[in-house]
Amino acid sequence: MKIAIVGGVAGGASTAARLRRMDEHAEISLFEKGAHISYANCGLPYYVGDVITDRNRLLVQTAEAFRQRFNVAVNTESEVTAIHRDKKTISVRNLRNQHDYEVRYDKLVLATGAAPIRLPVPGIDSAGIFTLRNVQDTDKIKNYINEHAPKKAVVIGAGFIGLEMAENLHHLGLAVTIIETGKQVLPPVDFAFAAFVQQVLRANGMQLMLNSTVRGFEVHDEGLRVQLQNGVAIAADIVVSSVGVRPDTKLAADAGLALGKRAGILVNEYLQTSDPSIYALGDSIEFPNPLTQSVQPTYLAGPANKQGRICADNIAFGNKRTYKGSINTAIVKIFD
Repeated sequence: MKIAIVGGVAGGASTAARLRRMDEHAEISLFEKGAHISYANCGLPYYVGDVITDRNRLLVQTAEAFRQRFNVAVNTESEVTAIHRDKKTISVRNLRNQHDYEVRYDKLVLATGAAPIRLPVPGIDSAGIFTLRNVQDTDKIKNYINEHAPKKAVVIGAGFIGLEMAENLHHLGLAVTIIETGKQVLPPVDFAFAAFVQQVLRANGMQLMLNSTVRGFEVHDEGLRVQLQNGVAIAADIVVSSVGVRPDTKLAADAGLALGKRAGILVNEYLQTSDPSIYALGDSIEFPNPLTQSVQPTYLAGPANKQGRICADNIAFGNKRTYKGSINTAIVKIFD
């Protein structure tokens, strides 16, 4: 059986590893657009802040080690550009030499993850404005800080990643301003919890600007200016935009696979898409919450790992294991 997996990290890599344990003869190929197939997402802000000083600690598994251990054809810096369901092939572009080729599959697994939401405002492409999704993004932020020695940082978005980035920039000695469109930090939690967190942030010298919306960025000789809808302009040497993510479903949508109400790939309890030969998992899918039954994406590594194992078993032995959903438990540290 030929199995192609699009995307690594928690979902794709765990699927590949489990498949090899279940079937030593399967031809397994993994395609990852980035340079790393398995890394510790949750550690990225802490590498920026020098809490984690060794970059290698971010890399859970290198491509070469994964190849040798699991006998999987790992293709990094390889972007899958199209799915041809009629002939069961995928188009792949080698990003190092721009070579295009096709790969046949019997079963296909989509673990394309989620993409950061980009603010649709003027100046968003200016130098010094970053998002954080992967190791390459972390390297860019780290290099920029080392080269430009910024003093003032603006973090847009007060969710989990935004607050972790704010804390770590603070650890580096930067003056940090947090901008949030809502009335509180950590929008998913009750206000009583958020109010406590806000006290801790302010006690550590951070400036909070709640109920504030960014309308654009301007570049001046002295640095960036973040323009708010209320007319206020905030000076910054570096900006981290962390306004959320959305399922990365372009590949699936272009192939005609069904998407759900929350724009994630629609899957059944076996993690099959609307095409029985194609499975999907991780940040790119949506699934009913087992408590509320409301459909939602789950942007967490733990559920993606579990989905990977279930998906691998269903490919190897037929659809026998079902996914029950996740209640999306998460944790974040704010200073002490």
